[in-house]
Amino acid sequence: MFGFFESEETKRLKSHITNLGALAKVDGHVDQQEMEFIVAIGQKHGMKKSDVQSLLANSETIEPQMPANDMERFDQIYDLVEMMLADGIVDENEMAFCVTMATKLGFDTSIVGVLVRKILMGVKDGLSRENIRKETQTFLNY
Repeated sequence: MFGFFESEETKRLKSHITNLGALAKVDGHVDQQEMEFIVAIGQKHGMKKSDVQSLLANSETIEPQMPANDMERFDQIYDLVEMMLADGIVDENEMAFCVTMATKLGFDTSIVGVLVRKILMGVKDGLSRENIRKETQTFLNY
């Protein structure tokens, strides 16, 4: 799948994929749309479908990696919120997981709820990732 000496970028991607998998499992099952979403994120970053599936099956072996910059942090929480919406149902456990993950990604605890809800509403309203990013910049200060 990946070489013995993985780059930091590869480690962060694997960590992000496993975070998405963890969110998918929060409601007790992984929906087909959720799995397809995770595979699509992996493929967007050059991973094969089988590599993504193998990674999720062995996710306990992946050590979490922090994003390298604010743009990556935003993209990861955005992907998590999009993942939450993949099956069309926003479960309160999934919402709580996204808020917890936003905090773990380094966002200030005082704004994580607002951030997750802003992304959620923006995605539901059909706004682009870039428009949502611009709207959140005012309170993220990056």
